[in-house]
Amino acid sequence: MKLLSYLFILVLPMMCSKAPSENLNYVESEMDSEVIFKESSTLNGIISVPSETSDQKIIKESYLRFETQDLNKTYNQIKKAINENKGFIQDDNSNKSYNTITRHLIIRVPTIGFQNTIDSISKNISYFDTKRISAKDVTEEFIDLEARLKAKQTLEKRYLELLSKAKNVKEILEIERELSNIREEIEAKQGRLKYLENKVSLSTLDIEFYKLTSESPITTSYGTKMWNAIKSGFNGLSIFLLGLLHIWPFIIILVIVGFLIKKWIKKSKK
Repeated sequence: MKLLSYLFILVLPMMCSKAPSENLNYVESEMDSEVIFKESSTLNGIISVPSETSDQKIIKESYLRFETQDLNKTYNQIKKAINENKGFIQDDNSNKSYNTITRHLIIRVPTIGFQNTIDSISKNISYFDTKRISAKDVTEEFIDLEARLKAKQTLEKRYLELLSKAKNVKEILEIERELSNIREEIEAKQGRLKYLENKVSLSTLDIEFYKLTSESPITTSYGTKMWNAIKSGFNGLSIFLLGLLHIWPFIIILVIVGFLIKKWIKKSKK
């Protein structure tokens, strides 16, 4: 019994010293698993969440064409609708053809008021010759440009760091050449992003309205036609006489030749 008691006393500390190590390894393993799970969840969130929560980038445009009986009244109604939706007229062009007076407006309004503006204008129009509304989703292009721009800016920073560590002129020139190319790409992408942002934030309305007139061609009286004919004949005679003056040497030669031929014929008859 005493021997068993001694053995138990010797083994017990060894068991107690081993258990904490196994527990620590288990806890670390659990912590690692939790970290991996959290990172995986985060990555999934990065991939999936933006498609659901990020704002869509939509370019909205419209083209409206219609007839009106009062150009000024229609213009004032359109201008009122624009002001109510905080828009502005970008281009205003008027023209007149044979029997039509046309006014053409290019309007920019905040996208949030795009449909309200169209509805306000449509209230006073019985029918449209043309009514076209389009919406183009550029979200994917927008996100792609932003990602590429960020990558280029990061690359630019790295090249700037290399430039500060360059040891000779050759390295400096090579790095500066690469930096110039990168800067061009960055500016191009920034310009495209700015253009898309403008198109997305401000929708475009192309509006053309016109009025038919009862104008008819001016008729000419019979007396006027006769006088015009007399003037035309006089002008023709003047042109003919001037033409003769230009060829007078040939006329004299023809007269002389004709005279000689006539004289020769008379002698031959005798």
